[in-house]
Parts: sequence; structure tokens; C-alpha cells
Amino acid sequence: MKTTLIATLQSGDYVGFTFFIGSMAMLAATVFFFLEMRNVEGKWRTSLLVSGLITFIAAVHYFYMRDFWIENGTSPTEFRYIDWILTVPLMCVEFYLILKAFGAKTGLLWKMIAYSTWMLVTGYLGETVFRDSSALWGAISSVGYFAIVYEVWLGSAKQLSKNSNDPVLQKAFNTLAWFILVGWAIYPIGYMAIETDGILSGVLAIESMDIIYNIGDAINKIGFGLVIYSLAVSKTTATASA
Repeated sequence: MKTTLIATLQSGDYVGFTFFIGSMAMLAATVFFFLEMRNVEGKWRTSLLVSGLITFIAAVHYFYMRDFWIENGTSPTEFRYIDWILTVPLMCVEFYLILKAFGAKTGLLWKMIAYSTWMLVTGYLGETVFRDSSALWGAISSVGYFAIVYEVWLGSAKQLSKNSNDPVLQKAFNTLAWFILVGWAIYPIGYMAIETDGILSGVLAIESMDIIYNIGDAINKIGFGLVIYSLAVSKTTATASA
């Protein structure tokens, strides 16, 4: 008879605890975003749909990562990158969607997706295939991260938000930009900390980085969606009052 394995959380397993919390938080956020789609006007429903897809994809992977951790006691690197390679480009899509009404072209969309894909693919290669030269691959991966930071702080995306003359949009855009600058910074920092030849090697234990990744993922992905939700509600209310 086949035995069904159920993930069991041991006392003092703080990494496992954050995996459980992360999976349920992402699932709850998904339900919220999907249900709230009916309460915003048409063009903002797509943005909330993308937000819901981001947290849904993350929730599914966190259930897998949670079980992997419980069973093996090691960091689920492959599952993390599968999650990120799907959700991070979608988070870049959010910038395009909120700026589309103010002249954003599809070129900006594909540029942001290309930067994020570069960042993640090269980061994965450094953590798995080319571990002996992981620091070099980490530097290559960081090029994609800093390119995204440039776009949202100084590049064409920033210029579109400044030219919109819409304080609600500008506030939402600036909040998302801070998520990328500060929230996303935990990933390159974590990369440098967990690799044997990383600049921050030995500063933090791998288990500590899993906790930081789990909390950071929840804050970044759910927080991203909540900013979009707040913007969608504000614009829908303004349209209804006009």
C-alpha cells in the first residue's frame, strides 16, 4: 500500500516555518487579487490578474519548496529559480501595464523582461553549473539587476512616470521602484553570502539566507500586488466620481 508523505514541521525549524507561512500567505494573496478584479474598472483587471498570477505561481512553488526542505533539509535552489524565472518577469510586466496609458511601448516591456531573464539565468548557472566561478557569474547576473534599477530610477520608465502628471500613478511607480531597489537587493546579497567564493561568504549561514529569501519573497510579491491594487482602486474610484 502506498504511503502518503505529509510535510511535518519540527520544533525550532525556523526555515520550515517561513516556508509554511510563505506558501499560505501567497495563496491568500492570490485569492484576494482574483476576487478584487471585479471591483476595479476594465483596464486595471489585467494588472490585478498579473498580480494574482505572480502570487499563485509562488504559492505552488512554495508548497513544493516546503516539502523539499522538510524531506531533505537543504535549500531548494532549483525550485527557487523556477519560481523566479516565471514571477520576476511578470513583476516587470506590471511596470509596463501601469505606464501603458502614458505612452509606454512594447520595447520597454521586452527590455525589462530581457534584463530579468539575464539576471536569473546567469545567476542559476553560477549557483549550479559553474560553482567554481560563482563570483564571476554573480557579477554577470548583477548586470541585469542594475539595468532594471536604472530603467525604473533613471531610464525611460522613470521618464514616463514623471511625464504623466498623475500623482497617484507617480506614487505607485515610486513605491514599486523602492521595492526593486531595496526589496530585490536581498537576492544579489544572498548570492554573495551563500557562495564559497562570494564577497560575503561566511557572513550568514545558508539557513539564514533561506529565511531571508522566504520573507523577502512574500513581502516583494504580495507588496507589489498590493501597490497595484491600491492604484487600481484609486483610479477606479476617481473615474466613477468624474
